[in-house]
This record gives sequence, structure tokens and C-alpha cells, in this order.
Amino acid sequence: MGLQFKGFLFFKKFICNKKLNLIFAFQYQVIMEGSGKMKNIIEVENLNKAYNGTIAVDDLCLAIEEGTCFGLLGPNGAGKTTTVEIMENILDPDSGRILYRGGDRGTSFNQEVGIQFQHTELLAYLTVEETLKTFAAFYNRHLPIDRILSMCMLENIKKKLNNRISGGQRQRLLLGLALINDPDLIFLDEPSTGLDPQARQHVWQIIKDIKARGRTIVLTTHYMEEAQVLCDMLAIMDRGKIIETGSPRELIDSHCSGMEAKDQNLECVFLKLTGKNLRE
Repeated sequence: MGLQFKGFLFFKKFICNKKLNLIFAFQYQVIMEGSGKMKNIIEVENLNKAYNGTIAVDDLCLAIEEGTCFGLLGPNGAGKTTTVEIMENILDPDSGRILYRGGDRGTSFNQEVGIQFQHTELLAYLTVEETLKTFAAFYNRHLPIDRILSMCMLENIKKKLNNRISGGQRQRLLLGLALINDPDLIFLDEPSTGLDPQARQHVWQIIKDIKARGRTIVLTTHYMEEAQVLCDMLAIMDRGKIIETGSPRELIDSHCSGMEAKDQNLECVFLKLTGKNLRE
């Protein structure tokens, strides 16, 4: 891991049916658009990870199409965070392989991805604008700070200290930090957790704007409406495996047919597939 990326991580607080996995990867590899293949920006091959004998990720395979918003859903302990942190090049797998644009991740990978962690420590004595400038220094290239301020609706608070901004403003700043290097691939971990409806809508609009620019987004969330609104494709994990895949509409049609219209949603799909028992 390069020195610049280590510096980047210094500011962050870090808080994963074999047959179905293979089918899912194959589905993405054969998708066609016009006369040419749709490209996968990142692929996971036979990923395994265990902690002290407990399996977190179990022979997982998936592929994510470039220019889409891909959602990874699952109950607590399903393996989502471990899977994503291996994809982000933060954790090493016990076995398996991550491919980026068809090959092994090179030294440029950390410069080309953006990461928004759910828990991030911001230096209290820096302003919003100073924080963006600090993070920008870790990259070989970055977007103009004014553009990030505009994209993330931060112009009016750029001179505020980090410990003086609201929860919604903080989430928009964290999005700005993930976008500072103009990444092709963006990982977002619970981007609207704890936000009120107005703040959540602002964050969703920023994510929609990112997607409209052709960027690829990997989204983890426990908020089913968020996944339904933002994601093109979904994978639902449980006990380290992918148990179902498809677009939000496909999953709802497949698992909620015959139910009342008000109950036909991703929450219905999620509970039907993973059960209603409480997960700690």
C-alpha cells in the first residue's frame, strides 16, 4: 500500500451457494449492450476470509459492471464489510482474487478509487475547505476544491470547523472526500445513516449525480428504500455467501408477487430471504 494511501487512511477510522456466486459472475460477464460487451470494472473470484476459525466470506464470486450503482445488502454479520474492505484493498483475503479492469490491482488502484467509510474521524480544528485541501494533497491529481464544494452543496459552510457542522453536512463532506480524486470507482458505506429526510434526500441526489457522470458506485446499506432508489443491481449476502442477485424490480417481482402492493418492496425481499430473527 502506497505512502499516500497510508496517509489517507490515517484520517479514517476503520471500523465479506457457491453455485449462485458463479452464476452471478457469469451473468455480468455475458451482458451485452448493442454489439459490444459491457465492461466489468471490478470482479471477485472465489474470495475467502475467516477470523479465528469463524468464516466471514465463503468462496464468494461477483462482478460489477462499469457505470452502475451496485448494492450489497445483508444482515449484521453477513460478511458485507469484510467483502468490501478486501475489494478496497484494505484487508487481505485468505484466498481468492480481486480483478480491477480485468487484471490485478496495480499501484494506481488506490489513486483511482474513492472510499467513504461509515465511521470517519475529522480533525476538529480544520474547516471544511481545509479538510478537502488536506485530502487532495494525498493524490497525484484531484478535482478543484471549488468544484467539490459545489457538487456536495458545501459552499455555504466551507469556513466552518468540522466540529461545528451538522450530521447532514458531515455526510456531504465525507462524500466530497471520497470524490476529491475524481475516482472511477466509489465505495459508499451507509452514506445516509442517521440523517433526517431532508438531509438524506440531499445525499441521494449527490449519489445520483455521481452515477449520471458514468462513475461506478458500490453501496452498502441497511436502508432498503435507499437501495431501491439508488441501485441498478443488488446482491444479498448471508453467512458469507451471496444468496440472491438481481435488480430491485426483479427481486421484488420474484419474491413479493401475490402480496399487497404496499408490501411489495425490498424490505419484503430481504426478510423473506434472511429471516426475521434478530442479528447482533
